[in-house]
Amino acid sequence: MSTPPANDPKPRGRVGSLRLLWPFVKPHWRLVVGWLVFLGISSGATLVLPTAVRHMIDHGFRNSSVAAINSSFLGLFIVALVMAFATASRFYCISLLGERSLAAMRSKLYAHVIRLDVGFFERSRVGELISRLGTDTELVQTLVGSSISVALRSAVMLIGATAAMIWTSPRLAGLTGLVIPAVVLPILILGRRVQKLSRASQDRLADAAAIANETLNAAPSVKAYAREEIESDRYANSILRALSTARLRIGTRAGLTAAVMALFFGAITLVLWVGARDALAGTLDVGVLAQFLVYAMLSGGSVVGLSEVWGDVLRAAGAIERISELLGEEATIADPPHPRTLPRPVRGALRFDAVEFRYPTRPDAAALHDFNLDIRPGETVALVGPSGAGKSTVFALLLRFYDPQRGQISFDGIDLRALTLPELRGAIALVPQETVIFGGTAADNIRFGRQSATDEEVRSAAHAAEAHDFIQLLQSNYDAELGERGVRLSGGQRQRIAIARAILRDAPLLLLDEATSSLDAQSEAAIQQALERLEKGRTTLVIAHRLATVQRADRIVVMDGGRIVAQGTHESLLAEDGLYAELARLQFVA
Repeated sequence: MSTPPANDPKPRGRVGSLRLLWPFVKPHWRLVVGWLVFLGISSGATLVLPTAVRHMIDHGFRNSSVAAINSSFLGLFIVALVMAFATASRFYCISLLGERSLAAMRSKLYAHVIRLDVGFFERSRVGELISRLGTDTELVQTLVGSSISVALRSAVMLIGATAAMIWTSPRLAGLTGLVIPAVVLPILILGRRVQKLSRASQDRLADAAAIANETLNAAPSVKAYAREEIESDRYANSILRALSTARLRIGTRAGLTAAVMALFFGAITLVLWVGARDALAGTLDVGVLAQFLVYAMLSGGSVVGLSEVWGDVLRAAGAIERISELLGEEATIADPPHPRTLPRPVRGALRFDAVEFRYPTRPDAAALHDFNLDIRPGETVALVGPSGAGKSTVFALLLRFYDPQRGQISFDGIDLRALTLPELRGAIALVPQETVIFGGTAADNIRFGRQSATDEEVRSAAHAAEAHDFIQLLQSNYDAELGERGVRLSGGQRQRIAIARAILRDAPLLLLDEATSSLDAQSEAAIQQALERLEKGRTTLVIAHRLATVQRADRIVVMDGGRIVAQGTHESLLAEDGLYAELARLQFVA
């Protein structure tokens, strides 16, 4: 992943990064207010309990007054009811706040990622992105829905109990205050290490998720090469690295908890020992000592609670940093500030003018060099040439997955960079070489070409793509689930679904990238007829390695090394006896 922009004020390596949560929490401020109100009520009721204990000792047990005991216990029960109601209400508000914040964060994160350009996905691993959408956001949800509540409640209780201890016995409270630096010191030292280890642990888990995503999506290849054992070992080693980091984090966090508890309760024990001696000497009331003891226990419990959730806070801070880095990614291909629109109706005229392009991952090699090409409206142009000639790059630039470093590409006389991405891509239908099938129904996959299409339009597109017959044989027909990545379909069937999408889209510019490569001879003949009907009235660019499929093109453009080396009809190119004739001899003789 690339690092955030230099002007990003996000604090790194600090709990201050938690402030980045505010935009997701702010819309639900009523829940925040409710949580704080019920937190105050429940904390206040808890702090009243020690006073009731002192009252029972001083006015009940010591005076043997049944009425005083009855009233004291009735007061305790009322306080308990208030605590129960306030605690339940606080839990409801904070838990719902966590769920809503998580939903908002995931939605924003996904919406941001899906809008990033193709270059981002080339340098990122899908498994790591999924980890950030899943594991990292769940850590944040735990923080908002639980840990922050526990931390704030513990902090309020610690402050309230400390103030009450000072009010109850300033001398004993002063002795307690002397050991506070000894308690805070391990939190400062070990806490920073816990945060670093928490982030490292999440990174290792993301690495493991990336390996699992790659291998599970390529299960047939893994099995074909009998790599189950190798890939299992690779994943296991990645998990072991994550486990090793987690072990260090857990050990450090456990040491932090142990140190805080030992120091604090050691201090409290010392202070209570002094108080017990004062009570025996008659200089301190037993009720006061009992009240101070309860407040000390509340204070101690709050310190333990803070030390336990501190690790969760630090883990969430690391997760938020990772999420904020992802949100800080900016698409290099974006809409212009003052966009133009294509003239209506769209004619489909294309022009490449002295285009030079180098892929960001391969800056030393030009994929297209001094590329010039004019395509007339309604013309069918076939791009042929050896692998690496730049054919697919032409499609990528037309779809504006990238922008050329030099030169200009225009669509109906308008520079592609002057159009919004929806305007440009809405005028293009693509049949890719590798068809992507989503885990929905057959109708959903065809409707991917145009979401607003009716059922009748979907069926008509399937008929035109020669897909209707095999869809009818599926259980539930057009409502049949095709499985993840279309595992229930053959390669040819998947390609016909892709062609049906393009037919349904009915765009003025059609891009066919090896559109019939996975079809048998009989199906290919039928599809070619469908494509001929589809190509009428629209500009079509065809990439094909099998030259028999491009002979019907109005013009064939021969590419090699990112340049156009020849163009013409099938017959004229054969007569030139150049690269095209050589490719034809290799294919047709074979």
